[in-house]
Amino acid sequence: MSEIEPSMQKKRYIILIAGVIIQFCAGIIYMWSVFNGPVAEYLGGWDTSAAKLTASFMLVAFVAGILIGGRIMDKIGPRTTCLSGAIMMSVGILASSFVTSSFPELIYVTYGLIGGFGVGVVYTCTVSPIQKWFYDRKGFATGVMVGAFGFSLVIFGPLAENLLPSFGVPATFQMFGIAFLILCIPAALLIKNPTAEYINNLRGPMSPSKQKQYTTKEMLRTRSFYLITFSLFFVLAAFFIMNPAVKELGNQRELGDLVSLCVPLIGICSASGRLFITWVSDKIGRMMSLFFISGMTIVGSIGIIFAEGVFFLICLAVITFAFGGAAGIYATVTSDHFGAQNMGSNYGFVMLGFGASALVFPFISNILLNGGTDYTMSFVLAAVACVFAIICVVLLRKPKTEDPVAEPV
Repeated sequence: MSEIEPSMQKKRYIILIAGVIIQFCAGIIYMWSVFNGPVAEYLGGWDTSAAKLTASFMLVAFVAGILIGGRIMDKIGPRTTCLSGAIMMSVGILASSFVTSSFPELIYVTYGLIGGFGVGVVYTCTVSPIQKWFYDRKGFATGVMVGAFGFSLVIFGPLAENLLPSFGVPATFQMFGIAFLILCIPAALLIKNPTAEYINNLRGPMSPSKQKQYTTKEMLRTRSFYLITFSLFFVLAAFFIMNPAVKELGNQRELGDLVSLCVPLIGICSASGRLFITWVSDKIGRMMSLFFISGMTIVGSIGIIFAEGVFFLICLAVITFAFGGAAGIYATVTSDHFGAQNMGSNYGFVMLGFGASALVFPFISNILLNGGTDYTMSFVLAAVACVFAIICVVLLRKPKTEDPVAEPV
């Protein structure tokens, strides 16, 4: 890697900081558990189970935003696309303040679909350019950015819990929506791709000049794409089974007052996993990092079957840390294998594994529960799913370059 000019060093760190600000706001996607009860009560005693569906709509829209936003970004550039996503995300949250008990399902559209789609767009429009600016430190840069996405819950969760009883649901949504507009619009205007000159000056086996830049059509014809996507699908099973039921499980496992620690613990461990795993993957390679994530999830899934008290919190932390690592590293894995030029569109398709996992495994878990409260078979399923994730990683080949020497993957 050739030495980067000081002016370019400064510019790429400014862009990284701008992306961190946007990702920090976008992390609201994980906050619906905080809003669910107060929103259901505000909307005329709306059924809390029906209110929970808002999170599902937001997650589906999030994946759609990554996919569609990535394709648009690859055509018109990240700045305009990111700005549009930031406005959509903020307006979706702001518009939720006007939903009333006469039509509570409208919040599926405002918070869920509009807000979730905007979150997906800004997510891909910040992660993709940073892969190009930090070819020498992709793991580090991606980890810092998506770490902010996970850490959002640690700050905004307690903030929302204090605002809701003091100011009410509408005012809380308005404050978040306006704050996001103020923070994200200036930050989005700073997001841009590096110049052709900057890219051409990069050196090393994984630099753009050495690595094949796959189009999405070419990527979809490769075995690696399906192995990466299915490994992501399988490795996230434990988190998506656990997350919606974390307070229920905490009460079952005799946590008592410690149950209040579950949500902030998820935020801290998710952010830590995103930052640490992506950073360490630059040192030990992507493949070893993926094995580490899968192994941690297996241990956490088996442990949580029997865990009670503080041990339950430890298993929760292990599963969430691994989830954060997976959520962070797969962007880098995608870039390593298929190049950064079409990263927006390509990563969007890989993230279909994320969306499918979020829908499929909770659904299967509910079938296994059969109206009961015993999650044993659900977490056995999660552990088995991680075995399939490991098989996918074992079958995954190193990314191709035009150089005979490639970095470890």
